[in-house]
Amino acid sequence: MKPQLLHFGESRHPVVVIDGFTGDVPGWRDLAAAMAPFPLNRGTYYPGVRRSIHEADETAFARVQTLLERAAPYIGGGFDLSGFDLIDASFSMVTSSPEGLGPPQRVPHFDSTSAEHLALLLYLSDTPGTAFYRQRATGIERVTEENLPRFIDAAKAASMEMQGYICGSTPAFEQIGAVAGIVDRLAIYPGSLLHSGIIPADMEFSANPRHGRLTLNLFVQGRRS
Repeated sequence: MKPQLLHFGESRHPVVVIDGFTGDVPGWRDLAAAMAPFPLNRGTYYPGVRRSIHEADETAFARVQTLLERAAPYIGGGFDLSGFDLIDASFSMVTSSPEGLGPPQRVPHFDSTSAEHLALLLYLSDTPGTAFYRQRATGIERVTEENLPRFIDAAKAASMEMQGYICGSTPAFEQIGAVAGIVDRLAIYPGSLLHSGIIPADMEFSANPRHGRLTLNLFVQGRRS
């Protein structure tokens, strides 16, 4: 379980990748299947279904806590953090067809403008993965409170010209890196980086955790000494 520290973009943003992280993909998939069907995602632009994991979900929440304990050294070492707090945990599945996407879902997105906000993405099925982008009109790779208005204005204009899921560079966005979605691979990256799942048009958009694009998505807020 040797980690890779990747750097993307002109500012060499860090992304940590660890293969074979849990060693128990069948157990995670069984757990997800037991919690299915997942509800349609509400409140964000995620193009699919998502099942939040709460403390009341005792088995699932305990497994999330164990995963975070194992990930802690990589979070601290890769991002120079002294600690972190869990913000959100969920099983997620992309189920929206390319034709059904709204304009905001066609462009790369970010999770937070906080520099200490991290996403932990555990691939529980083999997928093409996740790509990271630079907005050509503004040069933005990482969204902050200061550049947020510029990003939104340019993204709104670009989204009207785009169709389906973004896959690779376009006239509006340049792909600056990617992480392959290898099963049981954990990717850790700043939530402020522009990113998007690599979703091919012929993917099976199944809501069944045993067949579709299943991931475990964790968001944490880091602390510095």
